[in-house]
Parts: sequence; structure tokens; C-alpha cells
Amino acid sequence: MANETLRIGVVTRPHGVRGAVRVTPLTDDSNRYAKLREAILERHGDHVPVSLSVLSVAPNAVLLKLDGYDSIEQAETLRNAYLCVPREKAVPLPAFTYFVADLIGCEVSDTGGKHYGKITDVLVTGANDIYEIEGGKLLVPALKKVLSEVDTKNKRMVLHAEILREVGCFAD
Repeated sequence: MANETLRIGVVTRPHGVRGAVRVTPLTDDSNRYAKLREAILERHGDHVPVSLSVLSVAPNAVLLKLDGYDSIEQAETLRNAYLCVPREKAVPLPAFTYFVADLIGCEVSDTGGKHYGKITDVLVTGANDIYEIEGGKLLVPALKKVLSEVDTKNKRMVLHAEILREVGCFAD
């Protein structure tokens, strides 16, 4: 089910004594929560559908009330759980943007034919994201000028070789 869902937030802590929780958004647009009424709770490998109410939305935090969680003790059990949505209910992305889940595992090479390995993580920074390849052997800023081709369906990414030499951070 993990490939069929997208993580949109992580529960950080209870909020108040009536079972509400504070969620850190894992999305660029926290306003996507405004109309959210159902989601999937992911914890300990299990995916459970939940109904919810949105109490407030801010850029860095969302307050939610999940049905069936009515006390601070019940809300505490949700700490570090992920809030997910089915892929078909994901907010459409603008051109040249990708879901992190779709980038992880992409094979990376350059226009000169050199292979670097797989994307193992996408680091979110203040300026732009950073693609981590093979656990940090190569760090590449997620800039349009670096990307020659991104094919998430076939799990591959091609980088412009000359630009990569200028902006890539190589471990060796």
C-alpha cells in the first residue's frame, strides 16, 4: 500500500486534552488540508483509514482531530505516525515538480553516460531540495538547469554532465 499512498504529514504531538494532534506538513502546500476529511494513518507498517476534522492550518503546523481519538492519552499513541492520502487524491503538481516518493529509487546518470546510483533521499532545505544519491556519495541541487531528463515511471534521472561538475557535491 505504500506506493499507492503519499505521505502528507507526520503527527508530532497531542494538542490539548480532547485528542487533537499537531501535524507537521510534508507537502509544499499546507492549504491542501483545508478540505481534507479522510486520510490514511500509517504507523508500525499498518495503513488504517481515518475520518478527521481540520481545526487550523498554518504553513508549518496543522491541528487535526481524528475520529475515535478523544483523549490526550489516545492522541499520544499517534506520535510519529504518518498521515497519507491515496495517490489518486493527491494534489496535482505543477510542471517540473515531483513527489519525493516517486524520486526515491530513481537510477541517476549523466549526459556523458556515467552512472551514479540511486536517489536514496531528498533533503528539504530553505533554498531548494537536494537529491542524495547512494547515501550521500553525491549531493545534487534540484535545479532545472541540472536536470536533463526525469522519468519517474521508469525510475531514471539524467543530469547535465557539465553542470553537474559545477554544482554537484561528490564524496570522493
